[in-house]
Amino acid sequence: MIRIWSAPASAGAAGRASTAPVTRTLIVLCCAVFLLGPASGLNPLYGAGEELLAAQQTWFRRWGVIPAELFEGSPAAVLTPATALFVHASWVHLLGNMLFLHVFGVMTEKRMGRARFTLFCLGCGCLALLGYAAANAHSEQPLVGASGAISAVLGAFLFLFPRARVTSLLPFAFFLPVRLPAWVVLPFWAALQWAAARQQAPDGPSVAYLAHLVGFGLGFLVAWVGFGRATRVKAAPAPASEGENQP
Repeated sequence: MIRIWSAPASAGAAGRASTAPVTRTLIVLCCAVFLLGPASGLNPLYGAGEELLAAQQTWFRRWGVIPAELFEGSPAAVLTPATALFVHASWVHLLGNMLFLHVFGVMTEKRMGRARFTLFCLGCGCLALLGYAAANAHSEQPLVGASGAISAVLGAFLFLFPRARVTSLLPFAFFLPVRLPAWVVLPFWAALQWAAARQQAPDGPSVAYLAHLVGFGLGFLVAWVGFGRATRVKAAPAPASEGENQP
Protein backbone atom coordinates (compact mmCIF):
# COMPACT_ATOMS: atom_id res chain seq x y z
CA MET A 1 0.00 0.00 0.00
CA ILE A 2 1.03 3.58 -0.56
CA ARG A 3 2.11 5.16 2.69
CA ILE A 4 1.99 8.80 1.73
CA TRP A 5 -1.14 10.67 0.77
CA SER A 6 -0.70 13.34 -1.86
CA ALA A 7 -3.06 15.64 -3.72
CA PRO A 8 -2.26 18.27 -6.33
CA ALA A 9 -3.22 21.71 -5.04
CA SER A 10 -5.27 22.31 -8.18
CA ALA A 11 -6.87 18.86 -8.33
CA GLY A 12 -10.19 20.06 -6.95
CA ALA A 13 -10.40 22.92 -9.41
CA ALA A 14 -9.33 20.67 -12.28
CA GLY A 15 -11.99 18.13 -11.42
CA ARG A 16 -14.69 20.81 -11.39
CA ALA A 17 -13.46 22.44 -14.57
CA SER A 18 -13.66 19.36 -16.77
CA THR A 19 -14.61 15.72 -16.87
CA ALA A 20 -12.38 12.68 -16.70
CA PRO A 21 -14.67 9.87 -17.92
CA VAL A 22 -12.00 7.17 -18.10
CA THR A 23 -10.78 7.82 -14.57
CA ARG A 24 -14.32 7.82 -13.24
CA THR A 25 -15.26 4.69 -15.17
CA LEU A 26 -12.26 2.80 -13.78
CA ILE A 27 -13.20 3.88 -10.27
CA VAL A 28 -16.81 2.78 -10.74
CA LEU A 29 -15.77 -0.59 -12.17
CA CYS A 30 -13.33 -1.31 -9.34
CA CYS A 31 -15.89 -0.32 -6.71
CA ALA A 32 -18.65 -2.37 -8.37
CA VAL A 33 -16.50 -5.49 -8.61
CA PHE A 34 -15.48 -5.10 -4.97
CA LEU A 35 -19.01 -4.53 -3.66
CA LEU A 36 -20.49 -7.42 -5.64
CA GLY A 37 -17.67 -9.83 -4.79
CA PRO A 38 -16.93 -11.59 -1.49
CA ALA A 39 -14.08 -9.30 -0.38
CA SER A 40 -16.45 -6.52 0.71
CA GLY A 41 -18.37 -8.85 3.02
CA LEU A 42 -21.63 -7.17 1.94
CA ASN A 43 -22.94 -9.70 -0.55
CA PRO A 44 -25.07 -12.28 1.31
CA LEU A 45 -24.66 -14.78 -1.53
CA TYR A 46 -21.18 -15.59 -0.22
CA GLY A 47 -22.30 -16.39 3.31
CA ALA A 48 -20.41 -15.48 6.47
CA GLY A 49 -17.62 -16.72 8.68
CA GLU A 50 -15.61 -19.63 7.31
CA GLU A 51 -17.80 -19.84 4.25
CA LEU A 52 -17.06 -16.21 3.39
CA LEU A 53 -13.32 -16.66 3.90
CA ALA A 54 -13.35 -19.68 1.58
CA ALA A 55 -15.28 -17.71 -1.03
CA GLN A 56 -12.75 -14.88 -0.83
CA GLN A 57 -9.82 -17.22 -1.37
CA THR A 58 -11.57 -18.83 -4.34
CA TRP A 59 -12.36 -15.38 -5.75
CA PHE A 60 -8.75 -14.19 -5.53
CA ARG A 61 -7.40 -17.37 -7.08
CA ARG A 62 -9.94 -17.25 -9.90
CA TRP A 63 -9.42 -13.62 -10.94
CA GLY A 64 -5.97 -12.78 -9.54
CA VAL A 65 -2.55 -13.44 -11.02
CA ILE A 66 -0.92 -16.61 -9.69
CA PRO A 67 2.64 -16.49 -11.05
CA ALA A 68 3.24 -20.23 -10.95
CA GLU A 69 0.12 -20.96 -12.99
CA LEU A 70 0.70 -18.07 -15.38
CA PHE A 71 4.17 -19.22 -16.41
CA GLU A 72 3.17 -22.87 -16.55
CA GLY A 73 0.93 -21.93 -19.46
CA SER A 74 -2.44 -22.43 -17.81
CA PRO A 75 -5.13 -21.26 -20.30
CA ALA A 76 -7.29 -19.93 -17.45
CA ALA A 77 -4.42 -17.75 -16.25
CA VAL A 78 -3.78 -15.92 -19.52
CA LEU A 79 -6.32 -13.17 -18.89
CA THR A 80 -5.70 -12.76 -15.17
CA PRO A 81 -3.25 -9.82 -15.53
CA ALA A 82 -6.24 -7.87 -16.88
CA THR A 83 -8.91 -9.17 -14.51
CA ALA A 84 -6.68 -8.75 -11.44
CA LEU A 85 -6.61 -4.99 -12.01
CA PHE A 86 -10.26 -4.71 -10.97
CA VAL A 87 -10.08 -6.98 -7.90
CA HIS A 88 -9.13 -5.65 -4.47
CA ALA A 89 -8.49 -7.54 -1.28
CA SER A 90 -9.97 -5.19 1.35
CA TRP A 91 -11.67 -1.87 1.94
CA VAL A 92 -8.34 -0.22 2.73
CA HIS A 93 -6.82 -1.63 -0.46
CA LEU A 94 -9.72 -0.38 -2.58
CA LEU A 95 -10.15 3.07 -1.04
CA GLY A 96 -6.43 3.83 -1.04
CA ASN A 97 -6.08 2.94 -4.71
CA MET A 98 -9.23 4.79 -5.76
CA LEU A 99 -8.18 7.92 -3.88
CA PHE A 100 -4.86 8.04 -5.70
CA LEU A 101 -6.49 7.27 -9.05
CA HIS A 102 -8.98 10.10 -8.59
CA VAL A 103 -6.42 12.65 -7.42
CA PHE A 104 -3.72 11.97 -10.01
CA GLY A 105 -5.76 10.39 -12.78
CA VAL A 106 -7.91 13.41 -13.66
CA MET A 107 -5.06 15.69 -14.70
CA THR A 108 -3.10 12.88 -16.35
CA GLU A 109 -6.13 11.82 -18.39
CA LYS A 110 -6.71 15.39 -19.51
CA ARG A 111 -3.11 15.65 -20.66
CA MET A 112 -2.99 12.28 -22.44
CA GLY A 113 -6.49 12.14 -23.84
CA ARG A 114 -9.13 9.51 -23.18
CA ALA A 115 -8.07 6.78 -25.61
CA ARG A 116 -4.37 7.02 -24.82
CA PHE A 117 -5.03 7.15 -21.08
CA THR A 118 -7.21 4.02 -21.26
CA LEU A 119 -4.53 2.04 -23.09
CA PHE A 120 -1.89 3.48 -20.78
CA CYS A 121 -3.64 2.36 -17.58
CA LEU A 122 -4.55 -1.11 -18.81
CA GLY A 123 -1.21 -1.75 -20.53
CA CYS A 124 1.01 -0.51 -17.72
CA GLY A 125 -1.16 -2.20 -15.11
CA CYS A 126 -0.86 -5.59 -16.82
CA LEU A 127 2.88 -5.17 -17.38
CA ALA A 128 3.41 -4.22 -13.74
CA LEU A 129 1.66 -7.40 -12.63
CA LEU A 130 3.65 -9.44 -15.15
CA GLY A 131 6.87 -7.89 -13.89
CA TYR A 132 6.08 -8.93 -10.34
CA ALA A 133 5.01 -12.39 -11.49
CA ALA A 134 8.23 -12.86 -13.47
CA ALA A 135 10.30 -12.02 -10.40
CA ASN A 136 8.25 -14.47 -8.31
CA ALA A 137 7.62 -17.13 -10.94
CA HIS A 138 7.14 -19.96 -8.46
CA SER A 139 4.75 -18.14 -6.16
CA GLU A 140 1.30 -19.60 -5.56
CA GLN A 141 0.02 -16.44 -3.90
CA PRO A 142 -2.69 -14.56 -5.86
CA LEU A 143 -1.85 -10.99 -6.83
CA VAL A 144 -4.75 -8.53 -7.15
CA GLY A 145 -5.32 -4.80 -7.33
CA ALA A 146 -4.88 -1.75 -9.52
CA SER A 147 -1.78 -0.55 -7.67
CA GLY A 148 0.54 -1.17 -10.63
CA ALA A 149 -1.67 0.84 -12.99
CA ILE A 150 -2.06 3.65 -10.46
CA SER A 151 1.68 3.70 -9.84
CA ALA A 152 2.07 4.19 -13.60
CA VAL A 153 -0.26 7.19 -13.34
CA LEU A 154 2.00 8.60 -10.62
CA GLY A 155 5.05 8.11 -12.83
CA ALA A 156 3.38 9.86 -15.75
CA PHE A 157 2.19 12.66 -13.48
CA LEU A 158 5.75 13.19 -12.29
CA PHE A 159 6.94 13.73 -15.86
CA LEU A 160 3.97 15.77 -17.04
CA PHE A 161 3.52 17.98 -13.97
CA PRO A 162 6.85 17.96 -12.11
CA ARG A 163 6.32 21.36 -10.48
CA ALA A 164 2.67 20.90 -9.54
CA ARG A 165 2.32 21.47 -5.80
CA VAL A 166 1.05 18.51 -3.82
CA THR A 167 -0.13 18.49 -0.24
CA SER A 168 1.42 15.53 1.56
CA LEU A 169 0.92 13.95 4.96
CA LEU A 170 4.35 12.69 5.97
CA PRO A 171 4.60 10.11 8.79
CA PHE A 172 7.94 11.42 10.06
CA ALA A 173 6.50 14.97 10.16
CA PHE A 174 3.73 13.84 12.55
CA PHE A 175 1.29 13.79 9.61
CA LEU A 176 1.26 17.56 9.33
CA PRO A 177 0.28 18.73 5.82
CA VAL A 178 3.29 19.90 3.82
CA ARG A 179 3.10 21.40 0.32
CA LEU A 180 5.90 20.21 -1.92
CA PRO A 181 6.42 19.94 -5.69
CA ALA A 182 5.67 16.62 -7.37
CA TRP A 183 9.36 16.14 -8.24
CA VAL A 184 10.03 15.88 -4.49
CA VAL A 185 7.01 13.92 -3.29
CA LEU A 186 6.69 11.23 -5.96
CA PRO A 187 10.37 10.16 -6.10
CA PHE A 188 10.23 9.99 -2.30
CA TRP A 189 7.21 7.70 -2.56
CA ALA A 190 9.09 5.54 -5.09
CA ALA A 191 12.06 5.36 -2.72
CA LEU A 192 9.74 4.09 0.02
CA GLN A 193 8.50 1.36 -2.30
CA TRP A 194 12.07 0.39 -3.17
CA ALA A 195 13.09 0.21 0.48
CA ALA A 196 10.02 -1.85 1.35
CA ALA A 197 10.59 -4.22 -1.57
CA ARG A 198 14.18 -4.88 -0.48
CA GLN A 199 13.06 -5.74 3.05
CA GLN A 200 10.15 -7.88 1.96
CA ALA A 201 10.13 -11.57 2.83
CA PRO A 202 10.07 -13.75 -0.30
CA ASP A 203 7.31 -15.95 1.10
CA GLY A 204 4.15 -15.19 2.98
CA PRO A 205 1.47 -12.50 2.54
CA SER A 206 2.78 -9.12 1.51
CA VAL A 207 2.24 -6.04 -0.59
CA ALA A 208 3.54 -6.26 -4.17
CA TYR A 209 5.94 -3.33 -3.89
CA LEU A 210 7.80 -4.52 -6.97
CA ALA A 211 4.64 -4.09 -9.04
CA HIS A 212 4.45 -0.50 -7.77
CA LEU A 213 8.02 0.15 -8.88
CA VAL A 214 7.53 -1.45 -12.29
CA GLY A 215 4.36 0.54 -12.86
CA PHE A 216 5.94 3.81 -11.72
CA GLY A 217 8.93 3.34 -14.02
CA LEU A 218 6.75 2.36 -16.97
CA GLY A 219 4.48 5.34 -16.44
CA PHE A 220 7.35 7.81 -16.40
CA LEU A 221 8.94 6.17 -19.46
CA VAL A 222 5.70 6.17 -21.48
CA ALA A 223 5.08 9.85 -20.68
CA TRP A 224 8.66 10.71 -21.62
CA VAL A 225 8.51 8.83 -24.93
CA GLY A 226 4.99 9.96 -25.79
CA PHE A 227 5.26 13.62 -24.92
CA GLY A 228 8.94 14.49 -24.79
CA ARG A 229 10.66 17.27 -22.92
CA ALA A 230 9.44 19.97 -25.30
CA THR A 231 5.78 19.41 -24.37
CA ARG A 232 6.23 18.87 -20.65
CA VAL A 233 3.87 20.95 -18.51
CA LYS A 234 5.97 22.81 -15.98
CA ALA A 235 3.18 23.55 -13.55
CA ALA A 236 -0.39 22.53 -12.87
CA PRO A 237 -2.51 24.13 -15.60
CA ALA A 238 -5.56 24.85 -13.48
CA PRO A 239 -5.78 27.75 -10.97
CA ALA A 240 -5.56 27.14 -7.27
CA SER A 241 -8.71 26.77 -5.22
CA GLU A 242 -10.54 29.91 -4.23
CA GLY A 243 -8.82 31.74 -1.38
CA GLU A 244 -5.53 29.89 -1.90
CA ASN A 245 -2.41 31.65 -3.14
CA GLN A 246 -0.81 30.42 -6.33
CA PRO A 247 2.45 28.45 -5.79
